[in-house]
Amino acid sequence: MTAAQAARLVEHGKPLSVEQVELASPADDEVLVELRFASVNPVDRYTAEGKVAPNGPLPRTLGQEAAGFLDGAPVLVAGEGLGATRDGVFASAAVVPRKAVHPLPADVPLDAAAALGVVGLTTWRVVELAEVGAGDRVLVLGASGGVGQSVVSYAASKGAAVWGQTGSRDKADAITAAGAKQAVVADAAGLCDAVRDFAPTVVIDPLGGDFTSSGLLALEPRGRHVLFGTSAGPEGKIQLQQLYRRQIQLRTYAGLIATSDERREGLARAIEEFAAGRLRIAVGRRVALAAVNEGFAALGDRAVIGKVILEVG
Repeated sequence: MTAAQAARLVEHGKPLSVEQVELASPADDEVLVELRFASVNPVDRYTAEGKVAPNGPLPRTLGQEAAGFLDGAPVLVAGEGLGATRDGVFASAAVVPRKAVHPLPADVPLDAAAALGVVGLTTWRVVELAEVGAGDRVLVLGASGGVGQSVVSYAASKGAAVWGQTGSRDKADAITAAGAKQAVVADAAGLCDAVRDFAPTVVIDPLGGDFTSSGLLALEPRGRHVLFGTSAGPEGKIQLQQLYRRQIQLRTYAGLIATSDERREGLARAIEEFAAGRLRIAVGRRVALAAVNEGFAALGDRAVIGKVILEVG
């Protein structure tokens, strides 16, 4: 058996416990992966609180995605119930399903690559769903977040003009550094006025709430609005006459219902774009495995620009 340091969920609502665990020998459809970095996502915190996968086994290791090595070759490990229905990857090593392993090019930074399973896949999906191309004017809401930073970079690589919204003036420079032509500091009520001269043809929206209704109103006729999150609120009002009279297309993406095959296909494309430098992932903070609960706190106060990454090995 192999020993590993792991961040364990012992009881919902309690801090994770970092301890040594003994890993069982891999079954025929499993492999043992040495891990270096793991990505901390909001869903991991929700899982620790019992809001997601409340019936998963306890105690268990949390973590949905990580990067490390299999037989000396760099790999991404993501999906297949990791951290939810089985032990995850907030650990120095883990036994994982073979289907959860995705080869990485040898020269990519592993700390950023650890976030490809969520941020990378989501970025690739929403930008492709929006059919972003040269000549588009793309407004990215929540552009200082982990996904927002990546969407800015990937949309800009398509030849689009990109503006990024944030609620904090302190985060504006990070948005332009990611590839946006301009950072927009505005709340939902002020969004339309703030982007009137830009006249976006595409809005990428992880916020929901009143931002969705404002984003729809800000669009040019025949514009596309892609909604894939509700961090600003699960409900919002839509002016239906404005929607159909201007032939606005409201599209949505839900990663939770993606099939295993869809995930693998999307991840292969995201890894390709990441390796080429067109899809970038910003690492805002690296935290030691022993300080995993500090990583959760950083997500909660939203002080970090980009991704929170655990150093696990």
